[in-house]
Amino acid sequence: MNDSSWGAPPQAGYWGPTDQGLGHGPAQGHGPGPVHGHGHGTVQGQGHGHVRGAAPAGPAYDAREAPHTRPMPIVPDVAAHGGNQDDDRGAASPSGPPVRNETNPEPMPDASQPAPKPKKSAGRDLSAAIGVGVGLGAVIVASLFIVKAVFVGVVAVAVVVGLWELTKRLDERKGIRAPLVPLALGGAAMVVAGYVRGAEGAWVAMALTALAVLVWRMTEPPENYLRDVTAGVFAAFYVPFLATFVAMMLTADDGPQRVLTFLLLTVVSDTGAYAVGWRFGRTKLAPRISPGKTREGLLGAVSFAMAVGALCMQFLIDDGAWWQGLVLGLAVAVSATLGDLGESMIKRDLGIKDMGTLLPGHGGIMDRLDSLLPTAPVVWLLLVLFVGSG
Repeated sequence: MNDSSWGAPPQAGYWGPTDQGLGHGPAQGHGPGPVHGHGHGTVQGQGHGHVRGAAPAGPAYDAREAPHTRPMPIVPDVAAHGGNQDDDRGAASPSGPPVRNETNPEPMPDASQPAPKPKKSAGRDLSAAIGVGVGLGAVIVASLFIVKAVFVGVVAVAVVVGLWELTKRLDERKGIRAPLVPLALGGAAMVVAGYVRGAEGAWVAMALTALAVLVWRMTEPPENYLRDVTAGVFAAFYVPFLATFVAMMLTADDGPQRVLTFLLLTVVSDTGAYAVGWRFGRTKLAPRISPGKTREGLLGAVSFAMAVGALCMQFLIDDGAWWQGLVLGLAVAVSATLGDLGESMIKRDLGIKDMGTLLPGHGGIMDRLDSLLPTAPVVWLLLVLFVGSG
């Protein structure tokens, strides 16, 4: 029988078979009579006896001549070292049930009761997010329907702030120094050129901004020149160039209505994805990019955007039809989702959660522009195909 089958540590001071009682000299007995061994002699006497049948004393201990059994230790009522710990000489823990800590017992889980499901959380301060969203919406709508030029200025300011956030994060996290000054000046000029000269003006401003980035970076050492200018050209395209399509929508006779339709569809798409995904989301859409997005949320975005798109095309856009709104809403839901995933890829590469902290409950300006920027050219193109450039 193995010692471990007793379910308790061995008695203090016992470390297995020793020379005593195994055939190397006298052994003391305390029993009242003879104690018969297991085929290796007996021990007699009440005081001092000797081992019969033991091997004669020799110069060294030979393990091959040792008995095939060893004395079983007396198991004390309380383990010498307590509990289920190994002792300080490296003995292995005995097998058997663990000793329960009666001083501070831990409640055993009830297997019959299902484990409680974790509560879903929105992850942001909703009150602050709603307040900031309503405030931004009021400013945008007021500037949109009062003076068009003021709205163009709002877009230009948003572009400059977005460029600042993006270049700052690139520098902080990756050491990429995309020149901000030519990007900010060229980005604002790009938005104005798109409003005044249309698509042709926007392309010219984009080319000049890229050239300014190349030249501006020449004032610094040549190390990482290609990396920095590549990031600068990407930033010029990603933020201000895509934003010029919003300014180009505004040039039509029903320009404010077109921009309002664009904003409504994008916001409704995001809201539908959030509401449906938070309540019913089970299947991840792109877990490696954005673990919070679900396929159910995407279906919610499509449904909400298509419904609102039909209403907007029927009642806001001149010569629009409801079926065109269904197509427009579907396209917006897809482009807004892709835009959100695209910025999530950038933020994951940079190792950040938000691009900034300017807007409480939202993050930074770029965290609000992520779905708007790639959606702007899609809406502009579809409206031109459906009802013309106006």
